[in-house]
Amino acid sequence: MTRSALKAVADDLDIPYYKAVGDECELFEHAFRHRLPLLLKGPTGCGKTRFVSHMAARLGRPLYTVSCHDDLTAADLTGRYLLKGGDTVWADGPLTRAVREGAVCYLDEVVEARKDVTVVLHPLTDDRRLLPLDRTGELLEAPDDFMLVASYNPGYQNVLKTLKPSTRQRFLAIEFDFPAPEDEAVIVARESGLPEGRVAPLVRLAGALRALKGQDLEEGVSTRLLVYCATLIRSGVKPERAIRTALIEPLTDDADVRQALLRVADIALG
Repeated sequence: MTRSALKAVADDLDIPYYKAVGDECELFEHAFRHRLPLLLKGPTGCGKTRFVSHMAARLGRPLYTVSCHDDLTAADLTGRYLLKGGDTVWADGPLTRAVREGAVCYLDEVVEARKDVTVVLHPLTDDRRLLPLDRTGELLEAPDDFMLVASYNPGYQNVLKTLKPSTRQRFLAIEFDFPAPEDEAVIVARESGLPEGRVAPLVRLAGALRALKGQDLEEGVSTRLLVYCATLIRSGVKPERAIRTALIEPLTDDADVRQALLRVADIALG
C-alpha cells in the first residue's frame, strides 16, 4: 500500500495524524510483530508521543501513557493495595493493565523515573516477557499484542540521569529529530489549519532559533510550539504577538536573551 493510501486509511479510521519522515512506522510495526521493546530518542516536542499514539491506533491496540518523573515508583506502574469501602483491594497500575490487555505501554521521558522503575521493566524486555507482581504473587506473561515503548531526550541527560547500558541495550532504538522544513510546514499547517504559505516563515524562524541551542538556549523551538503559534495566528492573534507568546516566551525567562530572540525573529521573518 502506498503512503498516500495509508494516509487515506488513517484518516478514515480517525487515527491521530502523524507524517512519517523516514521508515519509523515500518520499524515500529516490525518491533510490534516480533514482540520487541522500542526506545525513542529525540528532543522535546519533535513528535515522539504523537508517533506512538498514531502507531497504537494504526495497530488497533489500546495505549497507556505514563509521564515519568522523579517521584514515579515501581508501584505506580504495577499497582498497589487500596482501601475501598472498608476493604483492601488490589488496583492494577498502567503497566499491569497494559500487560493484561495486550496494549501498548508508553513510558514518556523514562530517564526521569526512579531507578527501581527500570528494574521492573527488565523481565518484560527480554525473551521472558514477564511481569512479576510480588504483592499479589502473580507472574504475568505478556501476550503477543503487548508492546513496551519508552522515550527520552538525550539533550537533557546528565551524570545523574542516564539509562544504564544494561537497560538501554534491551531496546531497539529510533532516533527522532525535528522534521525537514518542508515536512514541518505540512505538519504545522495540517494541525493548525493555517495555510502552508503562512506557516513557512514560522518554520524558518524555528530553524534560526534552534541554531542557538547550546548557546543562549537549552532547547530550541519544538514542532508543538510551532503548531500553537500557527493556531493563535489562525484564530486572529497578530503574528508578532503569537510569535512572542508561543515561540519566544516559552524558551527563556532571561530578559536580555528574550530581546535577542526577538531580534532574531525580526531578521528571520524579514
